Amino acid sequence: MRDDDVWIGLDLGTQGARALAVAADGRVLGRGTVALRSRRDAGRHEQDPRTWCSAVATASREALAGVAPELVRGVATCATSGTILLVDGAGTPLTPGLMYDDGRAVAQARRIDAAGGLGYRIGPAWALAKLLWMLEQWPQLARGARLAHQADVITRLLVGHAVPADSSHALKTGYDQTQDRWPHEVLGALGVPDGMLPAVVRCGSALGEVCARAGEQTGIPAGTPVIAGMTDSCAAQFAAGAVREGDWNSVLGTTLALKGRGERLVRDAAGVLYSHRAPDGGWLPGGASSTGAGVLSQRFSGRDLDELGRRAAAHERTGVLAYPLVGRGERFPFAAAGAESFVLGEPAGEAELFAALLQGVAFVERLCFDYVDLLGAPSGGRLTLTGGAVRNREWCALRADVLDRPVRLVQQPEAAFGMAVLAASVGGEDACARGARVGASAADAMVRTRELIEPRPVRAEYLTAPYLRLVGELEQRGWLDAALARHARTRAGETSSAT
Repeated sequence: MRDDDVWIGLDLGTQGARALAVAADGRVLGRGTVALRSRRDAGRHEQDPRTWCSAVATASREALAGVAPELVRGVATCATSGTILLVDGAGTPLTPGLMYDDGRAVAQARRIDAAGGLGYRIGPAWALAKLLWMLEQWPQLARGARLAHQADVITRLLVGHAVPADSSHALKTGYDQTQDRWPHEVLGALGVPDGMLPAVVRCGSALGEVCARAGEQTGIPAGTPVIAGMTDSCAAQFAAGAVREGDWNSVLGTTLALKGRGERLVRDAAGVLYSHRAPDGGWLPGGASSTGAGVLSQRFSGRDLDELGRRAAAHERTGVLAYPLVGRGERFPFAAAGAESFVLGEPAGEAELFAALLQGVAFVERLCFDYVDLLGAPSGGRLTLTGGAVRNREWCALRADVLDRPVRLVQQPEAAFGMAVLAASVGGEDACARGARVGASAADAMVRTRELIEPRPVRAEYLTAPYLRLVGELEQRGWLDAALARHARTRAGETSSAT
């Protein structure tokens, strides 16, 4: 990369569209954000796909307002995982966009699991289950309509015609990343027409160039290479610079998600941990929990959470134990549809309850890493924390203590930044053809560490006992598998011995 190169990252999220213009040294030269609206009720979560293009166009124009057009070298897009719609041959939406957490396809997910052809379990929020739901709701669309992922809508806008989907967004639609193909025999048996599925390329592949019309709409210069992107959690991983063997990024926002990097595929028949394919052929294992910071806003709606966090520091040795879920059911580090939040013990007040909830989320995060280790995924590299929760520095320190490992905070943890890193990594070329370890060199140049937080040995030691207490409670309720519970206890014993 040249010092004056500029890379564009686009992020189509739940709350809005974001765009960043990023220099080769990681400086953000411009940013734009446009809010999006959703329709939610009784398991439904939809958005109007027509608003996605206008939002991205406005956000990218804002981001590029002060950038010389001749310096722009490439653009990549990320979006929410599992968000899909049906379009016609011209790309015009025929259905609403069913968002990543739309949960109406319960029966369809069960039917897919009963068929057993995918070799792993899926949930109702997976895109494949939602696709079957749409075909049952609108059977007239089975002939002639085409599936589109949320990111596909934007890449089509940029290039000006239909382009392949990327394998990262196609994963939850059933795309076989080990064989690099759709399992047509399995999908056909489920009732998915062959002609409905898009072509797929690996993320990081060149899709084409920004067309003249899109250049006028978005401000991205015509002729700019368009790079196949990744889902938002994978994009956040690139923003964190977690691109080497054993590196992990822990994203704590409304919910908790972990993404790592490995050279070999880690298989999990339970479907709790699943892997995206990296641009260079490696693997990005990860999972998404149902715990997270969302439980704080639920329990303390309208309150000053920063002030409660400061008061909670006086209760770090609380005897109250919390298992905090944002909603009913757990997805990672175990699958239990009937799992529910609980609080054991009587908090002396709201500050102690707040402290117990902070610890509970950190304990679930530790259990996630125990599950990762049980499956044999490498996890000894750098751990970076991103997501809205990193604004609470004491919570980050608590997580370092519970995990008993250093954690890193970065200056620009946004998913859009990760897409700028991906675009810079491949520079418009097919990563596989180049044979490079995609992301490492660009991440070294662009991702800047804000702070490294070391664990405090004394706290790491006394926080192990309540962690193991939570493990026992989850096992006793029948939610946590005995093998994972044993592994968590074994690892805790090894840690205590080392301490």
